[in-house]
Amino acid sequence: MKKNKEKRNLISIEVLGIVLGLLWISPFYLMIVNAFKSKRDIFEGVLGIPETFQFQNFLQAFIDLEFLKSLFNSVLITGLSIFFIIIFSSMAGYALARNKSKLSGIMFFIFVAAMLIPFQSVMIPLVSLFGMADMLNAGGLIFMYLGFGCSLSIFLYHGAMTGVSRTMDEAAIIDGANRLQLFWYIIFPLLKPISVTVGILNVIWIWNDYLLPSLVLSESNATIPLKMFYFFGQYTKQWHLALAGLTIAIIPVIIGYFFAQRQIIKGVSEGAVK
Repeated sequence: MKKNKEKRNLISIEVLGIVLGLLWISPFYLMIVNAFKSKRDIFEGVLGIPETFQFQNFLQAFIDLEFLKSLFNSVLITGLSIFFIIIFSSMAGYALARNKSKLSGIMFFIFVAAMLIPFQSVMIPLVSLFGMADMLNAGGLIFMYLGFGCSLSIFLYHGAMTGVSRTMDEAAIIDGANRLQLFWYIIFPLLKPISVTVGILNVIWIWNDYLLPSLVLSESNATIPLKMFYFFGQYTKQWHLALAGLTIAIIPVIIGYFFAQRQIIKGVSEGAVK
C-alpha cells in the first residue's frame, strides 16, 4: 500500500510539473508560431501552425529594428557596467571587510540601506542632475548603473571576504606586496565565484532594463529593450512584424545562456555557499 501511495504521489507530481511546464512555454509558443504568420493568418487563428512560413517577417523586423546597432549598444553598456561594478565593488568590499573601524561599519550600513531605496523615488532628481551635467548619454547611463549596482555587489563581496583568511594578507605584505598587488593578485582571484554571481545578477537587470535607458538615451542610441518599445509603438497593428522583432530580441539572451550555462550554475551555487 505504501509503495502504491508513493507511486501515485510521484505520478501526481510529474503531471503537475508537465502542466506547469506547458503553461510556462505557452507564451513562447504563441510568440514564435505567430512570428512566422502573415497578419491575416494571425487574426484567423492564433494557436495553429502557419500553413506558409513567412520568413520575410524576420528580415523586415531585423532591418526596422536596427538590430545590430541595438545589440551593440546593449552589449557595450552592459559589458562596461558589469566590468566597473565588479572592479569597484570588490575593492570596496575588501576594504570594508578588512577595516573594522566604526567609520567602515557606518559606510557598510549605508551601502546596505541603499538597497532599500526604490529607483522611482530618485528618478526625477537624478535625471535632472545628470541633465544639468550634460551626462544624459551612454556614459552617464553606465555611471548610474555603477551607482545602483554597487550596493548589493558590495554586500555580497563583503560577505565573501569572511571566508578569506587575514593571514594571506600578512604573508603577502611580508613578501613585499603593496595593497594593490595584494588585492589584485591574491584576493581578487579567490573571489571568482562571487564575481560570477555578481556579474549574473547585474547582467539580468541591466540587459533587460527599460526604464532608466528610456530616461537617458535617445532613440539613435537605444538598447534592445528600449528599441523594442519604439518598435512595438511603430507596429502596434502589425503583430506579425512585432512578434518577429520580439523573437529576434530574445535570441542573444538564449545564445548567451547556452554558452555560459555551466558557469552560471556554478557561480550561483558557489556564491550562495559563500
